[in-house]
Amino acid sequence: MIKLNNRNKLNKTKIRVGRGIGSGKGKTSGRGVKGQKSRSGVAIKSFEGGQMPLYRRLPKRGFNPLNKKNIAIINLDKIQSYIDKKNIKTSDVINSDLLKKNNLIDKNSIKLKILGSGVIKDKINIEADLASKSALEKLEKIGGSIQLKK
Repeated sequence: MIKLNNRNKLNKTKIRVGRGIGSGKGKTSGRGVKGQKSRSGVAIKSFEGGQMPLYRRLPKRGFNPLNKKNIAIINLDKIQSYIDKKNIKTSDVINSDLLKKNNLIDKNSIKLKILGSGVIKDKINIEADLASKSALEKLEKIGGSIQLKK
């Protein structure tokens, strides 16, 4: 049923289902007879008639970014604790290979970043890909050095 409103625009009136046999949508309200789909509150989302659904055909990705950059992060106080435990010698050049060899950082990490949290007492030489400003300042103050790879 189409009616004209006062602004000369066509509006379709909403079909009121279940309002008698004469409406054409009475009794079963156009849902057919019996079965799951005739009941209220039922939605068969992503059901593809027994075919393997799309969400199960595609691989699981989740929150793992495809282009993840594995950067090992290590603080100066952590390095100091390793020196105190004698895992690292102060004479060695501390780099990602040495830390990986001693299982102090993840072996899958590609880059090494030095952060300046904590206090460092010993004069050390570090070779890293990235470093924070505070880490650079603390190492220079104590007389140590840090070489940044490009």
